[in-house]
Amino acid sequence: MTAEITPEQPLAPDLMNNLNALAEHQQAIMDKYGEGLPYERERIVHEARFYMAQSAEAMLEAGKRLIILKENEPHGEFVNIVTSQLGLAERTTQIMMKASLKYLSPQLGGKAQTFAALGKAKLYELMLEDDEDLAELAEGGTIAGLTLDEVDRMSVRELKAKLRETRDSLEASRRLANEKDQKINELSENRLLNQHRPLGEEGIRQLREEIGLVGFDVKAILMGRFREGLEKLHSHSGDMTSHADYLAGLLNDIEFEINVLRNDFALPYHAVSEAVPDWVKADAEAEDADFQLPEHLRGTGQDSGEEGVL
Repeated sequence: MTAEITPEQPLAPDLMNNLNALAEHQQAIMDKYGEGLPYERERIVHEARFYMAQSAEAMLEAGKRLIILKENEPHGEFVNIVTSQLGLAERTTQIMMKASLKYLSPQLGGKAQTFAALGKAKLYELMLEDDEDLAELAEGGTIAGLTLDEVDRMSVRELKAKLRETRDSLEASRRLANEKDQKINELSENRLLNQHRPLGEEGIRQLREEIGLVGFDVKAILMGRFREGLEKLHSHSGDMTSHADYLAGLLNDIEFEINVLRNDFALPYHAVSEAVPDWVKADAEAEDADFQLPEHLRGTGQDSGEEGVL
């Protein structure tokens, strides 16, 4: 009895797409970090081991090899390679890869040697800083108030403390700004709520007083600074004829805005109410109701409008 050969089954479309995407990703990593060579595990492990024994710049090169290994090996196999063949802890591996991604990025790639001169420990401390800030530092700027030379001269402990102090200060400033924005938002919300909430008599009284103060300010500006400006113009020019059209235009603008308010709120051109407002009369009547004559005048008839007997 002969065994039948089962024809090879085509891969499912989804699986094929995933495999193609994985292959493209691996090729992209090789194009970026592989220096034009194909992937070979033994060669990559040997190069990583070599660079790990060198300087900070070589550490970045070793980190590149770790990235290549990670993207081409299954996770379990990758962990086995870095721990057993390279003697690295997983945390150290992660830091080295992050450092390579950071300092060999397009924005900082041309400045990798500048940062490598600081040593591996200082590279690790600077990894949390923004790429823009690091680029500025390499070009002669500062980070956390320190120049590149100052970073180079200070110890790793001093650099770490300075960076932490700066981060804490920035965080406190952001928190204060957020609290301020939150308070402003709360006040704005309360103001909007109060705008739609009916006012009692006391609220209406206060609102009238506020409007009255604004009106007083407008009159003070008009009859004070504005009039003063007219008087100065008249005294210096002597003849107001050449300025008449301009000044008349200013007054027309003021009158126009007054008429807009008058029309928007259906206000008369002349006040037709009594000279004493109702709310003022109400206060006066309340005070009269509470008024009492002194004891020596009571019973003399003066409290009832009668004339006293002499």
